[in-house]
Amino acid sequence: MEKKRKLKRAVALKYDVQKHDVPRVTARGKGVAAENMIKRGEEEGVSIYEDERLVKKLIEYEVGTDIPPELYEIVAQVLVFVESVDENQVKAAKK
Repeated sequence: MEKKRKLKRAVALKYDVQKHDVPRVTARGKGVAAENMIKRGEEEGVSIYEDERLVKKLIEYEVGTDIPPELYEIVAQVLVFVESVDENQVKAAKK
């Protein structure tokens, strides 16, 4: 029996401290659209963080929407993680 493939979902967030107080949804997609978002992000060197439960919540919000207060803490943790990954990649590239 063939295993049913899960529908891929993706949400892109942007946090521009200069312009906004909180992260904002900048893109969202399911299926092929999500796969294309992930592929494009990888090509552009964007850090990708996978958390199905968080994506399930964030995908409900329209593009251009600030994330809701109940997601501040988890998104902050993700942003700290992504920043540390980015810093490690920069350090590794300088060696």
